[in-house]
Amino acid sequence: MFPPGWPGWCVLMTLCISACGLEIIDYDGKDVICKQGLSECTMKDEVLMPDPDDAVDVQNLMPKFKLCCEDTAACTLCLVIEAELYIRPYNDTGSEDQSGNDEEDYSDPKASVTICYQAAPTMPTCKKVEFMVNHTQSDLAKMSMVINKPTGVFFGSKVYVCSSNLVRQEVVVPSLDEVCSQRQQKDTEECYVPRLIRVINQGMNRVELQFAGRNRSSHTVCAQYEKNGRCQVLDRMTIPLYSVTPCMCLQAWHTDDNKPLRIQSCPFNGSLPFEENLRQNVSVSVGRIQMSNYGTKLLWNLSAPCRLKGEVWPCHRTAGLIQDNCREMKGFRRQLANSTWRQNIKGHWEQTGVFEDIDFQLSPCVMLKVNEKGHQLGPFCYNNIPTAGRWRWSLMVVALMLLVCLSALLIYFLHDFVKKWVWSWRHRGFVEIGRNGHVVLLSPPDMDNGVQKSVCGLGSLLCNQGFSVTVDQWSRKKQCTMGPLPWLHSQLLELNHLGGRVVLVVTPKALERAEGWTHQRKEEDNGLLQTWSPYSDVFTASLSFIQGDKLQGRAGERFLLVKFDSFAHLSSYKRLPEPLQGLPLFQLPSQKKALLSELTVGGKRRGSGGRTQTV
Repeated sequence: MFPPGWPGWCVLMTLCISACGLEIIDYDGKDVICKQGLSECTMKDEVLMPDPDDAVDVQNLMPKFKLCCEDTAACTLCLVIEAELYIRPYNDTGSEDQSGNDEEDYSDPKASVTICYQAAPTMPTCKKVEFMVNHTQSDLAKMSMVINKPTGVFFGSKVYVCSSNLVRQEVVVPSLDEVCSQRQQKDTEECYVPRLIRVINQGMNRVELQFAGRNRSSHTVCAQYEKNGRCQVLDRMTIPLYSVTPCMCLQAWHTDDNKPLRIQSCPFNGSLPFEENLRQNVSVSVGRIQMSNYGTKLLWNLSAPCRLKGEVWPCHRTAGLIQDNCREMKGFRRQLANSTWRQNIKGHWEQTGVFEDIDFQLSPCVMLKVNEKGHQLGPFCYNNIPTAGRWRWSLMVVALMLLVCLSALLIYFLHDFVKKWVWSWRHRGFVEIGRNGHVVLLSPPDMDNGVQKSVCGLGSLLCNQGFSVTVDQWSRKKQCTMGPLPWLHSQLLELNHLGGRVVLVVTPKALERAEGWTHQRKEEDNGLLQTWSPYSDVFTASLSFIQGDKLQGRAGERFLLVKFDSFAHLSSYKRLPEPLQGLPLFQLPSQKKALLSELTVGGKRRGSGGRTQTV
């Protein structure tokens, strides 16, 4: 059988060659080597299929794969084709002009041979080798072709090599695991795997993982219990110390899918502290199965990070025995290694079993002996009906007490709400009171410490009044990560969901910034002359959103202004800059109650009809 797409002229015998490893050769860039009877060999790509009537017959093909290594580059996969050729004399080609002159027949003619290779499902790739023939030696000749990084060929591929005169052979590239298992292949690029270093941080109660070597940011790590367990990718390079057990293994590999090779290590095996972690993470649950013939079975389920070697057996407690002592029921011992283990969703190993003909009047329990050291765990007991009944009554009493306490807390915290609701109903009809919305507080573009303290003080005041507050000064890290404009946009989206307002603090610097922003919009070709502080970017971004609301006729619905009494010299501005006109303006602390009322109830004043003041 031939691979799909292989030319029909390539038939006859097939020789299959397989290798367990790859030989390393020093690659100097030469793609063809002349040997016996040939000279001036050159190789080039050939599009046309080889001519079966060519004067050169291929007697034998010996394809093999090697690793071509250069001095400064990593080793790469090469297809090396050794070919034995028979050069037919001119008088064997059917020429009628036979002068009998051997010297003319065996001059130094130029000849060529074409050899193709294919790795399914790719199309065949052909190489044409041209050379000068020296007939003074023999009609037999040899040459060697070196094809570096052959097209469509990877580790584990099956490759077909064929010549024009019906010689066809097959060669299989060793798998990547076979190649990389050889110590001498350490310089092969595909064989590079990240080296993982573990550091136990006792102070933080965790194991920290680090990569050594190159490209540390493009690696992935997963952790698994047992070598054949399910490996779960870690979203961070730390593992809690309590979850580390002797059977935990780690795998690391390149994130690049073209380099699938992984390295597995089990670095915690044999460590005594992690043996204790294993015992601490063992859990056993005990249940009861009622059979149709009125018989009963004791059901037990064992869960542990590692598959345990040991024994499990039933026991029962009797009067006078201490809590941790349990009398064994003879004849029921079972070896854990003789049963099937399966992994649960957490990656722990589980095993389930039953003990038949158990008398539940004896308060049955289960004991467990782990590993050869004989550590016993248990007893794990099944609760009888009377005990369960007492537990139900106890739970009912606890639930009733919790309900009473919760009711008292609700009455205490809703006392002020009820008073406000009654007052609102008497004076203005029913409105939603007490549901304080979200407030986004934006600072002016001032670097003065006094201004920053005033803004933070206003944010604290609003928090104490029950508002959820976001102050731009408290979110510098997010602003640096997202950018001022995206950060403000995200706050406005949250504002639309929760309900609330954006409060801008007005200072002389803020008014200058607003005027400069307006002037810049009118003259887009000219930039502002002054250098703005990086902390003013959010304030500047807010002007764009305010302008957008004004264009939609919604000025004042989302934004309002606040100025402090300490800036008395704001009176030098007879009117606000264009972007801020039409927005409600409050003066603090004299209008604190009015501001809180506006933020709490909504004020019924929105847009251009809201409270406006001139500076």
